[in-house]
Amino acid sequence: MAGLTLTVVSPEREVLREDGVTLILAPSVDGQLGILPRHAPLITQLAPGTLELRRGADSQHFSITGGFLEVMNDTVTVLADASESASEISRERAEAAREAALRDLDAARRTHDDVMTTQARLALLRALARLRTVERSQRG
Repeated sequence: MAGLTLTVVSPEREVLREDGVTLILAPSVDGQLGILPRHAPLITQLAPGTLELRRGADSQHFSITGGFLEVMNDTVTVLADASESASEISRERAEAAREAALRDLDAARRTHDDVMTTQARLALLRALARLRTVERSQRG
């Protein structure tokens, strides 16, 4: 079975370009998506979460905070709002970001500030995605 080529880009940089990938697990807005070689063409919106790529028994994990994924001819392209590998994520900073987002969300709810509520929810989703990515990468 031929492998997939995966490219992950964010507005700041090319995060990853990898050939020979045997499986990609991605956080779609409709649920977890698994992509194997010879997958049908697809475009989907990504939700905040963990993108996992496998090559045989080896796996790598990346935090994704939204964006789009396209599958075409064994080439998978992820256009991420933001992305980083698990090795780049500081658990302490991600936990601090989660706590700050929870405080902001509480303050926004008390003041009925809809814009602040939306911003705090997005910040919380980003922090949780980063923390889940670190946890999944440590499990194997």
